[in-house]
Amino acid sequence: MTPLRFCFDPLSPYAWLAFEALPEALAGLSHSVEYRPILLAPLLAHWGQLGPAEIEPKRLWLWRQVRWLAQGQGLAFRPPARHPFNPLGAARLLWACADEGETPSRWACETVLRQIWTSGEAADDPAVLQRWREQVQAQLRRDPAGDPVRQQLRRETEAAIERGLFGVPMIEVLGHGPLAGRQFWGQDSLPLLAACLRGDAAALALPWDDPAPSVGLQRRRD
Repeated sequence: MTPLRFCFDPLSPYAWLAFEALPEALAGLSHSVEYRPILLAPLLAHWGQLGPAEIEPKRLWLWRQVRWLAQGQGLAFRPPARHPFNPLGAARLLWACADEGETPSRWACETVLRQIWTSGEAADDPAVLQRWREQVQAQLRRDPAGDPVRQQLRRETEAAIERGLFGVPMIEVLGHGPLAGRQFWGQDSLPLLAACLRGDAAALALPWDDPAPSVGLQRRRD
């Protein structure tokens, strides 16, 4: 069984799409998944990037594409009332659904992500977050506002940066096999991940350890 780590920020619609598509994409493959909420903003700051929603033409494209992808996956899509929103409350709520040293269950992640991306509610509104807390109450193990949960979310995000994560969703292969340490970014990387897990020769032959081509033409500054 191949262990996988699914890193995501509830802020990202692509993380939601990948989360929903993951079981079917990996059907028939021996694997296990741990779900780890992190924050995208520190990753972007570390690499000197803007978020997609901070670039207006990109933001408009994002919503068209996400709506199309959700329709193709048979998913109802009602985006949050505000986006980007502050994902701290949702991410902390998920970590509060796990004991120290554990990770949130798929059920808890599914419950919160579906509320964010199919309810149309304001995902950072305290009253909305309280209702979501009530929905996952059965799995709540810690106080979402407590320092242990706050510190864990910070540690998870810092550790993700140290591992070279630059975006979400990111699926990492764990364990000690030949695929260990490989990272698969984005909802559209699921077919490649599945191919690697199947032992597909073409996927495994990709230049995983070779450097990318050097940067080409630079923008003129004069």
